[in-house]
Amino acid sequence: MTRDQSSPIPITIITGFLGSGKTTLILNLLPQLRAANPSYRLALLKNEFGDLAVDSQLASSSAIAGVSELLNGCICCNLVGQLSVALSELQSTVRPDRIVIETSGSAFPATLALEVNRLARETGGQYVLDGVVSVIDVENWKGYEDTSYTARIQARYTDLIVFNKWEGAGERRFDEVLDRVGDLEVDTAWVKSDKGWVDMSVVFGIDGGLARGLTEEDGHVHDDKCGHDDKHKHDHQTEVEVLSIELKSGNREATVDAAKLLAFLRNTSKEEVYRIKAVLAVSAKTAREVLKNSDEDTKISAPPTYAGSDAQTTRYILNWAFGRWTFTPVAAEVKEHESSSEAILRMTMILARYESTKWKKRLEAGGLLELEEENGKGELSVTKVN
Repeated sequence: MTRDQSSPIPITIITGFLGSGKTTLILNLLPQLRAANPSYRLALLKNEFGDLAVDSQLASSSAIAGVSELLNGCICCNLVGQLSVALSELQSTVRPDRIVIETSGSAFPATLALEVNRLARETGGQYVLDGVVSVIDVENWKGYEDTSYTARIQARYTDLIVFNKWEGAGERRFDEVLDRVGDLEVDTAWVKSDKGWVDMSVVFGIDGGLARGLTEEDGHVHDDKCGHDDKHKHDHQTEVEVLSIELKSGNREATVDAAKLLAFLRNTSKEEVYRIKAVLAVSAKTAREVLKNSDEDTKISAPPTYAGSDAQTTRYILNWAFGRWTFTPVAAEVKEHESSSEAILRMTMILARYESTKWKKRLEAGGLLELEEENGKGELSVTKVN
């Protein structure tokens, strides 16, 4: 059913630690919404680490009605003031039936929920918070005693927990994770996904009782833990470090050495690196013969050609998490975000604390990310974002 334009726009916040499968969950909800109502308009507000928009470009390729991104910061801290403008823009340009806010892996959901509630009041009821959904990666989640403050808080301040990537971990592993969630001693609804798929009636319309019941005091918990008083000096944005990487060449037709890139992806430690996101250009021949997803049974989608390249160059979005990766072709009809447009390689690496300096040196030493031989030597720049 299409939303009555006089009624408030429901907003669902989807949070979860890096690589948990938030974007996959959202992309699996869209076909369900369209099946129920082909004219349904879902808008996505995406908060990404670093200065490269990757997940939002994946969403743009998936018939989401509108996508807006907030880069280089955390939506619950230094970017929270931009939320009002971003929502207003989506409302006026897309006229959505629903807005999904997908947070960065370190965002604190209570503060964001409070801001949505505040905007709902100040706009005279243009928005309503439908709920907060937290995604947990069963296979790689280490439990509250071993993981970050942020991961604990994300699961505590939520209306629904989605357990993702449990299939390969087994029931015993799932039971262990369920026990760790039980350590919070809160009665939170949960559901197991089917390889990232959850029925839309479970995710949407969950009433958001916990989220809408949050008080300003709950928001101050975040402020204290983020280092704003003398007792707690822990800023959740320092739980990860981010490198911004670009491979350049004077040759506009230059392409990435896919064999070296694949070796880099295979040999990257998932203990040191949480996520790798990139947009890259490869030769059409390489895309057919060399490029592979981590699951080699999963074939790379047929590549579109890159405009102006005489069908010799193709462009892909790379998503790497915990030792697994996929290459998704950039749809020919989708206009690339300015953060990666026409770049040979633009990459964001999200690393564990204290790992960025070591990885910056490794990358700058050469041999990991390079151009194909016939393109000559490229210029690699590696910048620490935070």
